[in-house]
Amino acid sequence: MGIRRLAGWLIAAALLVSGCGGSGGDGPAVSPPPPPPPPPPATEVVPTIDVVQVFPSLAFNTPVSLQQAPGDATRWFVVEQAGTIRTFANDNGATATLTFLDISAQVISGGERGLLGMAFHPDFPSTPEVFVSFTGAPDLTSYVSRFSSSDGGQTLDAASEEVILSVPQDFGNHNGGNIVFGPDGYLYIGFGDGGSGGDPLDRAQDNTNLLGTMVRIDVDGGVPYAIPSSDPGNPFAANQTCPEGFTVGGEECPEIFAWGLRNPWRFSFDRQAGDLWAGDVGQSSWEEIDIVTAGGDYGWDDREGAHCFEPATDCITDSIDPVTEYDRSLGASVTGGFVYRGSAVPDLVGWYLFGDFVSGRVFAIPADSAAGTEPEVLLESGLGIAAFGESVDGELFIVNYGGSIHQVVAAP
Repeated sequence: MGIRRLAGWLIAAALLVSGCGGSGGDGPAVSPPPPPPPPPPATEVVPTIDVVQVFPSLAFNTPVSLQQAPGDATRWFVVEQAGTIRTFANDNGATATLTFLDISAQVISGGERGLLGMAFHPDFPSTPEVFVSFTGAPDLTSYVSRFSSSDGGQTLDAASEEVILSVPQDFGNHNGGNIVFGPDGYLYIGFGDGGSGGDPLDRAQDNTNLLGTMVRIDVDGGVPYAIPSSDPGNPFAANQTCPEGFTVGGEECPEIFAWGLRNPWRFSFDRQAGDLWAGDVGQSSWEEIDIVTAGGDYGWDDREGAHCFEPATDCITDSIDPVTEYDRSLGASVTGGFVYRGSAVPDLVGWYLFGDFVSGRVFAIPADSAAGTEPEVLLESGLGIAAFGESVDGELFIVNYGGSIHQVVAAP
């Protein structure tokens, strides 16, 4: 009897459940509980850094660049704005430098003028050539010249100069002047917009001249150079060259890789990803960092950073936005840096580090940032950040315009 009663009770219970919403019933289906919310996205760990002076026994006269030769960690080279390049042993106890090149007699220096850039041939010293960028006579002209070494790369022969490219400057500022070999083996050259303020001659949006552009040329493919033919090619590659900075046939200059730049002050390639990062100094409100691509228009002087400049409203907005920018509350003259790929500061790996010449602030953003990312202020360095240097092993250094060199290290 107990078993029969239990069986009957179970049948009744099953019928009750069926009538209240089981399969085939008329009642509402019982919904399963909602899934748990997804975990919050991982937050980026902002690196903490410091800088320490290195090579304390050495002092330099208005240094603007610090480099090592390709694959050679034994020496450093410092470009001094007045026209000399000095070299010294990679030894923190170094007490003396040697002259690698002295062209001070032909350099017009001061303000934003001078010996502004240097690039070792990628096969140096097997190909014993170094390229330099400087301003000189007549009037004020920007030159990119090739110098050769006859002593195995120990020094450069000042008498060996071969002018590759020359660009007359309109005014005494915004000369750009950085030069870098890319991973494609081509030479990249940054020119400012010709100077004054506000690009009064509208150079940066006029591609019949090289002012306000990023130039890319093949210094091994012709005399004095060839236009790169690899993909992506220069956007006006089929046109007649502009070896003296301006068109001779009314066409856009084929040397141009990208344009719409005001004064690109220091650019570099990410040694891992190959991206070209450039700092572009602003007019009066915004400093910007751009990732420069073939055929890119970076907006000046329609825009300053991501903001209308001329006109102040309803400007042309189809140019490429900066990946990051900052206003004058944080600085007044951006200095482009490097994507950190070293090992001494693990949290900094994969971040693009840059600075401001006036405020001395050091900033960073992740290298995979979208356009418009706000920069992180990592350090108030107190330095006049003229340039960053990258060692053969990927460590980063700051060139203080006051004459000293400082290494980026992990915060204590």
